[in-house]
Amino acid sequence: MLADADLRLDAQFVDYALLAVYFVLVLGIGYLARRQVSTSLDFFLSGRSLPAWVTGLAFISANLGAVEVMGMSASGAQYGMPTMHYFWVGAIPAMLFLGIVMMPFYYGSKVRSVPEFMLRRFGKPAHLVNGISFATAQVLIAGANLFLLAAVINTLLGWPLWVSIVLAAVIVLSYTALGGLSAAIYNEVLQFFVIVIALLPLTIVGMVKVGGWQGLVDKVTAGPGGAEQLSSWPGDAITGFGNSFLSVLGIVFGLGFVLSFGYWTTNFVEVQRAMASKSMSAARRTPIIGAFPKIFIPFIVIIPGMIAGVIASELVRDKAALMEGQPGETGVTFNDALLLLMRDLLPNGMLGVAIAGLLASFMAGMAANLSAFNTVFTYDIWQSYVVKDKPDGYYLRMGRWVTMAGTVLAIGTAFIAASYANILQYLQDLFSFFNAPLFATFILGMFWKRMTPTAGWLGLVMGTASAVTVWGLAQAGVLGLSGLGVSMTAAGTAFVVDIVVSVAVSVVTTPKPADQLVGLVYTVTPRASLRHSETGQDAGWYRKPALLAGIALVITIALNIIF
Repeated sequence: MLADADLRLDAQFVDYALLAVYFVLVLGIGYLARRQVSTSLDFFLSGRSLPAWVTGLAFISANLGAVEVMGMSASGAQYGMPTMHYFWVGAIPAMLFLGIVMMPFYYGSKVRSVPEFMLRRFGKPAHLVNGISFATAQVLIAGANLFLLAAVINTLLGWPLWVSIVLAAVIVLSYTALGGLSAAIYNEVLQFFVIVIALLPLTIVGMVKVGGWQGLVDKVTAGPGGAEQLSSWPGDAITGFGNSFLSVLGIVFGLGFVLSFGYWTTNFVEVQRAMASKSMSAARRTPIIGAFPKIFIPFIVIIPGMIAGVIASELVRDKAALMEGQPGETGVTFNDALLLLMRDLLPNGMLGVAIAGLLASFMAGMAANLSAFNTVFTYDIWQSYVVKDKPDGYYLRMGRWVTMAGTVLAIGTAFIAASYANILQYLQDLFSFFNAPLFATFILGMFWKRMTPTAGWLGLVMGTASAVTVWGLAQAGVLGLSGLGVSMTAAGTAFVVDIVVSVAVSVVTTPKPADQLVGLVYTVTPRASLRHSETGQDAGWYRKPALLAGIALVITIALNIIF
């Protein structure tokens, strides 16, 4: 585990004091946010009253959890620059698509969640399937964030892992149950700045220690993985395909289209932040504003992982074995990369800031999962199918109880995440199960009015089943896949199966009348209803979603060419 004696961080009083101040701020924000919560809409969607810059930073901070920080630094140590694909191919295009194309439908329809959009488009069976699958996914992903959060506390204090997990869960539960989505979002804005302040110095000190960029190039070239780790393309090692053409195809289609669009455009954890915005324009700008920091985050999470892989003594010794899937002599894994770097490079005081940054990232991720889980479970499962037509106050109280239940379940799923050597692979497997088929259903249903309600739920079920089947065959050694290749293949299979099943079923079943699809399907929705205001608080060239998206896309293409 992460709490081996060699990994114990030498924290002093100043480090603990900084952590105490941080936790006081976090809980204080939750307490203040509680005073603004009087209805269920306030609790679950912040009353749709937040400005774009707040929701934009929260949008990206909600994703700065286990997969971003520990997962990406782990993959940086293991694969090097090809890990950049998770950002420049596997995130930015989909985030821009969400802002430009899909947010007008989400926000304009005034739905409270993504499953509720499914209800209006496809009816109750698809709504229930999506609600249950999403709630399950959020509990599993929250467990991954919780495990890594607890692992840091375990490393810092030496407490047993289960004690650390419970303590970490109580902290996140406290402010999320108090203030709902507003508490989560305002804490995510705070946590975004704490994470950057923590990780940027680690990157700078690490680059100095390794001898600058050229020093890093020399050391990586001479180590396991060699020069292939210094170029993002074609990424053979990270896909596990062993063929450059298949690797590029897998990265572009499997990661860049199916996994990426499936996550960013249909995942209510992210969409919920945009739906909390105070206007259509602000909602469209939310993911686009988030795209700009997302472009540059790789330099403070992946680069430190690469540095750890060449200067942390344990990883230097064990890297070759770990890349072969074998345990090393020292007992560390790639998940330890960031902690090893913190231990070796940071002085007291700065160590406290770095630990606060790690805790902030995990709490942001877990709180985002919990706030999305309580919304979907309360609105889309409990209110829709279990206890209907109660006063609003009942569902507000229920939301807090559901938050507590979700936290307890996340404690259990944290131990599932603990069994993975690279937490990023675990999360990508989950995305292939839940997000890839959902994206196929969404994209087909949003642009093809002939798609029927029966096709909506049946395509989802068959797509998910096919992804799980591919994953199981890979685990059994039947398919001979490894690394990201497993989730890419599972996601691609789920997408294709969902589309084929949906089309086939739609041909033999009855669609909804066109007048019931206005605002839900692109081809029958008047263009005027998809436009947003460009006056008042939405005026100015710097508030034009299309222009901002174009700038972000140009920067992303340039970085793909350079690296």
